[in-house]
Order: sequence, then C-alpha cells, then structure tokens
Amino acid sequence: MKLNFNEVQGFPVPAKLFQLINQSLAGTSVPNNTFNAITLNFRDPDYSADAGGYHPVEIRMEKQNELWQLVYITDFSYQGGPFPELVKEIDVCFISKQVFNLFIGWLQNRNAKELLTLFVNNFIEYYINDCYQVSVSFD
Repeated sequence: MKLNFNEVQGFPVPAKLFQLINQSLAGTSVPNNTFNAITLNFRDPDYSADAGGYHPVEIRMEKQNELWQLVYITDFSYQGGPFPELVKEIDVCFISKQVFNLFIGWLQNRNAKELLTLFVNNFIEYYINDCYQVSVSFD
C-alpha cells in the first residue's frame, strides 16, 4: 500500500516523513471495506516509566479528495507518580495548525514550527535506527 499525500499541510514536514509512513504501510493487509483514515502507532516495546526508552508516537491521516492529509502526530510519555500514566507530551494538530507541549502549553508561530521540526527529525532518526514496532489501524 502506498499513499499519495497532500504535501501542503498545516505545517511543513520533511519528505522523509511521508516516505517513512509509506514504508511502514508496505506489506500491510488492507481491509476489504472502505476506509478514510489510517492510524499508525510506533512503539518501543522496552519503553517503561522506570527504564525510559523511546516515547510512543501516533500518526493519524485522513483521505481528502484522493490525497492523504496528516491530521495529528502525538508523542506520549509516562508522567506522574506513584503510578505513572501515558499522557500526551507533544501534540501536533495539522488541521488547527497548533502544537501543544505538556510543559509549556500551546505554542504559536516560530516556537511551534521549531518544536515540530526537532520532534519530527528525531522521530525519523529513531525510526531509521529501528527503535519502533509499528501497528496500523484503518477507520
């Protein structure tokens, strides 16, 4: 399965991200029924609140006029104690053009773009270094 993307997103992202998504979908069994959304989950099986590791990342895309549009990319981390829970640490919403960081709140303009660039570039490198197991769901 290979997706064609609307590369004019709410925020610019590197072409490598689209390549990574298509690589993750290669060989995936496509459901027989119609679907208009795909969610990719990237997990480090060794990530835990105690040992650390690579944060889980979720990417959602929706089909619009035969092209696929990024909806969000979310990075999760364990927070709190004594019973830590996974919470959104970085949340990029391409539809509303907003970026959220757990420790700062909502970011605007330059700060949002800088955090997005850093986050996406790091995520791509972690993926290239085979840090994640990927699961795919169709809606």
